[in-house]
Amino acid sequence: MNKGLAIEARGLTKRFGNLVAVSQLDLDVPRGAIYGFLGPNGSGKSTTIRMLCGLLMPSDGKAIVLDTEVPGDSRRLKPRIGYMTQKFSLFGDMTVLENLQFIAEIYSYPRRERAGRIEELLERYDLDKQRKQLAGTMSGGQKQRLALACAVLHRPELLLLDEPTSAVDPQSRRDFWSALFRLAEAGTTILVSTHYMDEAERCHRLAILDRGVKVADGTPTELQANTGMHVIEVTSSDPYHAQLLIADITAVASVTQLGVRLRVLIPESYTNPVELVEGAMRAAKLDAQTVLSTASLEDVFVAVTLKPQSKAA
Repeated sequence: MNKGLAIEARGLTKRFGNLVAVSQLDLDVPRGAIYGFLGPNGSGKSTTIRMLCGLLMPSDGKAIVLDTEVPGDSRRLKPRIGYMTQKFSLFGDMTVLENLQFIAEIYSYPRRERAGRIEELLERYDLDKQRKQLAGTMSGGQKQRLALACAVLHRPELLLLDEPTSAVDPQSRRDFWSALFRLAEAGTTILVSTHYMDEAERCHRLAILDRGVKVADGTPTELQANTGMHVIEVTSSDPYHAQLLIADITAVASVTQLGVRLRVLIPESYTNPVELVEGAMRAAKLDAQTVLSTASLEDVFVAVTLKPQSKAA
């Protein structure tokens, strides 16, 4: 295994009967990086994470996680990883403090250091005032902070986060990501699955999954520079009519409305993308301003998850 990698997977596959949840996944996650899994529900993100931490047996392929073969040596791996599930999985009828104490016991955290470590986490994740509160009565953001505190209590080298911000408000999401950056700067490797584009942009590297297949992999900047698409932005006083007209253009792979603006994707094999769109607008006598734009991560996602026939020139 490459010593610069925390995770190295080759051909990782998981089948549930006739359903292939993950297909021939190759993955290289650098140590100390925040690596994102971007994809819709059902794309294989959760299944992959569960295989990587030894909770699911792969149907095919192999993975080395922190120099440990998974699932073969998963017992050795457990003390070195933290895992935070999409659904709050701590004990709702126990207080914040009791949950942290219980996790410390599970991971056999040194007794002489437990109290100090728990106090450190209560302060770091702004939970000191909730220490005696039942976890089940906390807000979504508070539960999220508690779940993260429990996941990192034993100082894991690798943190696996499965849709960790799916049920919290925007401010809580921003605070959560600030905490992730601090962990990464301290050397923790983080693999996080998400379906939020703004979160994916914060990752050092990311893979885009679609129906169990990895369809793109790289830094956000690399992915945005290599969509294989011209991105055209159209502004119109009648965006609905403009969208219908543009969708009928043979060259157009995708058109999405954002308020009065439209984002249009045309394969790079077409050399006159702006003229194609402007011509359609003129023919329909529809007033519109058309400019060539740069790709957003959402444009990348749309481009790489299009059906093959949609992208053909």
